[in-house]
Amino acid sequence: MEHQRHNFGENKWLTMFVVVIGTFMAILDTSIVNIAIPKMMQVFAVGTEEIQWVLTGYMLVMGVVIPVTGYLGDTYGYKRLYIAALFFFTLGSALCGFAWSNNSMIAARVVQAIGGGMMMPASMTIIFNTFPKEERGMALGIWGISVMVAPAIGPTLSGYLVEYFNWRLIFTINIPIGLFGMVMALLFLKESVRRPHATFDLPGFITSSVGFFALLLALSKGTDWGWSSAKILFLFWLSALSLTLFTYFELKSPEPLLDLSVLKNPTFAMSLVITMINTMGLFGGLFLFPIFFENLRGYPPMDTGLIMLPAALASGLVMPIAGRLFDRFGAKPVVLFGLTLAIISSYGLSLTHINTELWWLQTLLIIRAMGIGFSMMPVNTAGMNALPNYQVGRASAINNTLRQVSSSLGVAIITTITQQRVAFHTARMVEGLNQASPVFQNTVNFLKSGLSFMGVSPLVSVKGAMGVIAMRLYQVAYAKAITDAILVTAFIMVFGVILTFFLKEERKNQEEKEKLPVAEF
Repeated sequence: MEHQRHNFGENKWLTMFVVVIGTFMAILDTSIVNIAIPKMMQVFAVGTEEIQWVLTGYMLVMGVVIPVTGYLGDTYGYKRLYIAALFFFTLGSALCGFAWSNNSMIAARVVQAIGGGMMMPASMTIIFNTFPKEERGMALGIWGISVMVAPAIGPTLSGYLVEYFNWRLIFTINIPIGLFGMVMALLFLKESVRRPHATFDLPGFITSSVGFFALLLALSKGTDWGWSSAKILFLFWLSALSLTLFTYFELKSPEPLLDLSVLKNPTFAMSLVITMINTMGLFGGLFLFPIFFENLRGYPPMDTGLIMLPAALASGLVMPIAGRLFDRFGAKPVVLFGLTLAIISSYGLSLTHINTELWWLQTLLIIRAMGIGFSMMPVNTAGMNALPNYQVGRASAINNTLRQVSSSLGVAIITTITQQRVAFHTARMVEGLNQASPVFQNTVNFLKSGLSFMGVSPLVSVKGAMGVIAMRLYQVAYAKAITDAILVTAFIMVFGVILTFFLKEERKNQEEKEKLPVAEF
């Protein structure tokens, strides 16, 4: 068989710049939309249940699209795939910006998610095909800056646009960026090798789509619908059946949608397990921090974004350092150091309370974010480096699919734990509340006098005072529940530490693993 060698070094940093454009834009969108949800509810005259599909629909479509990206990239080329991702994402953004109803917004988000789902696997594969093994750690570290910084900028940027301009700008701002990215990709990206005659695995696509769609929907709606409800149980059953059939078809197919044979590589398989556990622990609790600052401390969304921005910047800054250390020492020491930072800082966060000084909370968040920066990309790079280059595209699809699932699973677990602990702490504080104590009576009288001064009647002021106390109890209980949940994430990451000791790395650059089938154009 003939082979084509990679032209490592040609415009590689320009290639990096081009793929960072799309990656940053797609990941920014995952956090920028949340702030505009209340405005959309008002404009479209819909409730919480209806508007949630703007977010849920995007996630579900990504779960369907990501598994097929390996086939699309191998068949049509990763340059074409990346440009297609930019096209769909930009088109979807334009449609979102001009949406006239909630249903049209959901449909536009589906188009946007098609591009978003293709973006991460395509860009990761392009980087692996552009940089030699000894530079991939640094390359993915730099690429990872966009992965970590974009979600932190999102709330601040969205809050600014919604408050001072128009909420539709959070979507239409992507149009010039997307067009610029497409032009740059057309001009400067080199096409990868292709297998244009590959057969499409239709049974695998159908079963994976149904399986991951049902699984992600169950994980996202389990808290709302009830984990033991008939709908959630049916979705889990459908997911299990579909993914079992999917595994059967993939093992039997000569050209599977997802090449499960890559799991026979122990380094790649172990890196996937570590990545899933770390994703659950590191990212499963991230959504709690905006809740803490906005709902419990009373900061507006823009201020919350600014509070969390230093942590995101710290994570982004250490990623290239982590990549450089990986290139020199391998993944194991870097990942262990990062997870240790994340575990210690998570434990520190679990000891905080609703009135903890802001500077200390930010310090712990910065240390935790640095732990994320040191631990995530090196383990991914180690796993992908262990594979031949012609398997990188399919492996990237598997990696991103499982990260999507583990992130949703982590959020579901942490959300459930948080809700259970809120109920526990609320009940415990109510039981220990002595309404006859002088402290309680003085508090009630103080609140009553304040309400009476505002012109509230005595009867209403009593109810108002009790309502204020009840709300404060709930806030304290919620803060305690959040710290409990953060402690759980620390325990999850301990398993990541244990498994990292079993990660075996291939440090030798084997020539046969760099060979690829000849490209056809």
